[in-house]
Amino acid sequence: MSIQPKLNNKQRRIGLTGGIASGKSTISNYVKKYRDIPILDADHYSKELIKPQSNCYKKILAHFGPQIVDKYSLGNEINRALLKKIIFENSIHRTWIQNLLHPLIKEKMIEKCNQFEKNKILLLVIPLLFEAKFTDLCTEIWLVKCPKEIQKKRLIERNKISEQEADRIISTQLDFEDKSKFSQVILDNSNDQKLWINTIQKLL
Repeated sequence: MSIQPKLNNKQRRIGLTGGIASGKSTISNYVKKYRDIPILDADHYSKELIKPQSNCYKKILAHFGPQIVDKYSLGNEINRALLKKIIFENSIHRTWIQNLLHPLIKEKMIEKCNQFEKNKILLLVIPLLFEAKFTDLCTEIWLVKCPKEIQKKRLIERNKISEQEADRIISTQLDFEDKSKFSQVILDNSNDQKLWINTIQKLL
């Protein structure tokens, strides 16, 4: 069933997506500063959903066992680094966690879209927009373009992981070419930020 009747049909909802470490946060921060557009971030809602004692927290603990808890955290929080490592190495666990969280993240984003229904434009930052089937939330899709070698280098430096781990993580996501077929705007974040800044300024 389509979710469109729940949303303001006159509202412009831009779905910003792209591979991991492609530069989505940098671009969303620029949009916020440039136009002060509300930013709805799927990753933020994901973190909220797995806070200690939440329903998702309890389900994750039951599924993965006590080793998934960060014993050095103040409130027995989920060890997100360990959780990411597990799900990127095991497709069964990855599918399980996605089936748990993606519908709830989508509900939260619909709720937030309705809270901001009087805003003419919203930016929805959704890393797995295509993989999680969030396209019906958006009136247009902006895809961040970043060469795999640059993407991998950023990921290794940011997450302090090996090249092999970086390759494994990148391989779990759809290729840029597949995503580009269903995107209206390509933001080139290869090296020169002026490229995507100019594109955004023309579109907003």
